[in-house]
Amino acid sequence: MEATVAPTSQAAPPPRLRDKYEQEVLPALTQKFGYSTPMEAPRLEKITLNMGLGKEKQDKRSFELAQEQLATIAGQQPSVRRARKSVASFKLREGMPVGVSVTLRRARMWEFLDRLVSIAVPRIRDFRGLNPRSFDGRGNYSMGVKEQLIFPEIDYDSVDVVRGLDVTITTSAKTDLEAFELLLGLGMPFAQEGRPGQAEREAKEKEAEEEQRKEEARQKAEVEQAALEQLKEENPEAYAKPEGEDEGAAEGGDDDEAGETAEESSENG
Repeated sequence: MEATVAPTSQAAPPPRLRDKYEQEVLPALTQKFGYSTPMEAPRLEKITLNMGLGKEKQDKRSFELAQEQLATIAGQQPSVRRARKSVASFKLREGMPVGVSVTLRRARMWEFLDRLVSIAVPRIRDFRGLNPRSFDGRGNYSMGVKEQLIFPEIDYDSVDVVRGLDVTITTSAKTDLEAFELLLGLGMPFAQEGRPGQAEREAKEKEAEEEQRKEEARQKAEVEQAALEQLKEENPEAYAKPEGEDEGAAEGGDDDEAGETAEESSENG
């Protein structure tokens, strides 16, 4: 009797975006900012998804659907966020569920960012680039999604209510400029206006253009002066001053001095 061999499970391939970071983005960041070691370069730490419920918090069915949709988008079961205190004006009691949240790390984090950049963001209506001003000053970026329908995992026919969610990308970058360069290298389609460091870059470009203009003007003046000197050497007679003009100028100067002396004498007389 032949022994049955259990099928071997194949390991999942490494995330495509993580390979891009290690092979392309990391060396580029190290060269751009002059890091002494690759460990100093910024990297992704986690991605947090938050979906608020609003009026749906009182509807158990809607709350369950929101959980299911966020779990489908993230590939991980979300946790329930509950109110910390009661607010009568919002009909909110302490402990009532107000939203769902999920935190992605490691491989799931890379896979979600890859889907977000490559598939979901291009499906946004009237998309004109992500807002580059949404960094928090500590290297973290937040963006809002108005419709969960941009994710292809969501079945359009099964959607009862259009829900939005917030996406927060946490990095180890010390400045917004480093985090911006990291996410830009990973494919985040940022708008051109308002990018971190844009004012400094424009000032440097303007200064470089001014220096280039001055250098071009100096070179042009040197060329013209060299051409004039060459013409003087080839035809010195044409550029020599006539002797009569110098003598006339000198005589004219003597006559003027004599006239001034005569006028002074007449006034004294």
